[in-house]
Amino acid sequence: MPKLTKRTVDAAAPALDGSRRFVWDSDLKGFGLLVTPAGAKSYVVQYRTEHGRSRRLTIGRHGSPWTPETARTRAEELLRDVAVGADPMERRREARKAETVSELIDLYLEKGPAANPKKKASSWAADRSNLMRHVKPLLGPKVVASLTKEDVEDFQRDVAGGKTAADVKTKARGRAIVSGGKGTAARSTAVLGAMLAFAVERRIIPRNPAAKVTLYEGAKKERFLTGTEAATLSSTMAAMVAAGELNPTAAAVIRLLLLTGCRKSEVLTLKWSHVDLEGGRLNLPDSKTGAKSVPLGAPALALLGGIERTASVYVFPAARGAGHYTGLQKAWEAVRTRAGLGDVRIHDLRHSFASFAVAGGASLYLVGKVLGHVQAKTTQKYAHVADDPLRAVADATAGKIAGAMAPKDSGGEVIRLVPKAG
Repeated sequence: MPKLTKRTVDAAAPALDGSRRFVWDSDLKGFGLLVTPAGAKSYVVQYRTEHGRSRRLTIGRHGSPWTPETARTRAEELLRDVAVGADPMERRREARKAETVSELIDLYLEKGPAANPKKKASSWAADRSNLMRHVKPLLGPKVVASLTKEDVEDFQRDVAGGKTAADVKTKARGRAIVSGGKGTAARSTAVLGAMLAFAVERRIIPRNPAAKVTLYEGAKKERFLTGTEAATLSSTMAAMVAAGELNPTAAAVIRLLLLTGCRKSEVLTLKWSHVDLEGGRLNLPDSKTGAKSVPLGAPALALLGGIERTASVYVFPAARGAGHYTGLQKAWEAVRTRAGLGDVRIHDLRHSFASFAVAGGASLYLVGKVLGHVQAKTTQKYAHVADDPLRAVADATAGKIAGAMAPKDSGGEVIRLVPKAG
């Protein structure tokens, strides 16, 4: 069993019995040369998958660009992949199935969740929406291997300009309003980039054309309620409930969102088994960042303690059926319009909880812990709110110092210092 060199490859003759002949390399196990009965020569690599299946993969036919040296280098790469559990033959099949962007989208949505098990199902659902409603319409027919950085930049610009905007019927009564704008464009481009990174890992393409594309910065949407606005919101809901214009369940959900800083989905899907009134906390088994414990202040405890329990497992049950309450968005539209808070979104209640906490002197670290932030930079957007109490201290202190420095009325002469002209 010789080492495969140009001399040994040139000298390799077809088998005398008319069968295919394999010449295996002495230095790299699994690397070999296949000689057909007609004398054609190709480099191959043979390996076993992590499940024990034997595979033989053709690297390429002898000749440019495949020489013994280049084929050996490629064989080493493939065998390294095998060593970490990959199956090069399966990846080659995937590459053939994902020739176009549209085909790659289908492969990514099928295989991606298993490749990234820590990513939540809700995030995959959002990715699917971006891929199907933006990427597929604009880039679907393109060959993946031909995509360039300019193609990705054009895609982002087209989405921002509204080329994929649409009003889509989803169910018998459902609609999905697909909009444009820089925020939508940036999110869609980020998802496209993640899919192309997946393609690089699977050796479907050699590089990611989205890697160096600068994402647009969408308009900042954070909106914090002031104390006066929070009071207006509360009194408006009370009046609407009393008048029969607002479902009490909706009012309770909105209050709990503001009093806890929880996400909408966390409150709507809240079950009584998650509520620990004695311990003063919500023990959520699942959230955007995984399982977490949410401490409850006295007003939140009082609100939850005052809710009448029914046969439902949910704290806020649906009016009909066994599910949870689902009419929040429509109720919120009515409440914010009546309260004169038309620019406030439901998620801004979470921002408001954080801003009240920071303005009250709480550290960004502790606020992040209460909100369940995994990364400190997520809480950093509230840093400017901390300037308010600091400014109050600075004003009060400077005022005292200025008072001490002010001239006293002692009957003496006050001399003004006037700078010389020129």
